[in-house]
Amino acid sequence: MAWARKKASGRWQGQYRDPSGRSRSVGTFMRKGDALAAAEERESAIRRGAWLDPERAPTPFGDYARRWLETKGNVRPRTRINVEGRLRNHVLPAFGDSPIAAIGPSDVRTWVANLSARGLAPSTVKATYRTFSQIMTTAAIDGLLVRSPCIGVELPAETGREEMHFLNSEQARVLADKIDDRYRVAILTAAYTGLRAGELWALKLSRVNLLKRRLEVVESLSEVRGELVVGPTKTRNRRTVTLPAFLAEMVGEHVGRYPSRDGYIFTAAQGGPVRHHNFMRRHFYPAAREAGMPDGLRFHDLRHSCAAILTAQGWNPKQIQTRLGHATIRTTLDRYGHLFEGHDDELLDKLDATVRAIR
Repeated sequence: MAWARKKASGRWQGQYRDPSGRSRSVGTFMRKGDALAAAEERESAIRRGAWLDPERAPTPFGDYARRWLETKGNVRPRTRINVEGRLRNHVLPAFGDSPIAAIGPSDVRTWVANLSARGLAPSTVKATYRTFSQIMTTAAIDGLLVRSPCIGVELPAETGREEMHFLNSEQARVLADKIDDRYRVAILTAAYTGLRAGELWALKLSRVNLLKRRLEVVESLSEVRGELVVGPTKTRNRRTVTLPAFLAEMVGEHVGRYPSRDGYIFTAAQGGPVRHHNFMRRHFYPAAREAGMPDGLRFHDLRHSCAAILTAQGWNPKQIQTRLGHATIRTTLDRYGHLFEGHDDELLDKLDATVRAIR
């Protein structure tokens, strides 16, 4: 409940309690009624959820963003580098010195439009905006804002994903045959399991059961500022991936031929972990050119190829999602939905043949 107390100067000081119970002043007034009215207005703002801490509201966005980044946990090292880059290059130059509570929806819309006008890719604009929006949402939770200004913001439409290349089983074999023998089985494993590059290079013998033809995908290996870092998978979920018999045999032979001092299944020339950038430059791209693979073939296209090969074998979207480790079935359908066109016809033909056989 708001109250007013008379100061030695004869003026009245309006007071109220903030959401934490702390006594706050709204300043002094000549009349008691004015002091009470001002304090009651602050109490009303608290009840409406519109109260801002007057001591924190002037906080510069840049100061808060840096503290937000320092306290942001559960982030993969590579993701943290990307977030730091978005802040440094695109967010702080626009809002760094602005009081965080002074940034309004129109400022955000103008900023997003300017990012697009500078020629940034739609995916970059969206990722940068998401980082900014996360900061503003947290600021609202911390009481620096009444609500986030990230409302009613129109983001640019994707102009199209980078072209995906789908290799068939024969092409995967040709590529594997052209690469250094040390990496031959790695190419086939990627093409038939759909593991991401980091998941493949992080795979250890302790995670593989060749008798049951299963492997556990638990970790991912990446290079961050020149250092190799083992962390969780992209979705932070572990999954079990089955191996066809021929691949289980090849993995077993590979391990015997190229033992690792650190227990990795696939290793670099000296027996240590694979640095993906070096592998691509020294081995993958030259082998792809020699094998006559499509221009622009990426290692990730082996993952796409896995989806295509298995879909052609009759696997359904849920099975593909589970094998590739997609967080949702929507991701699987968005990327590979076109591969399932015609499946209904094939299933209906099988149903028709079954019914006709028993008539």
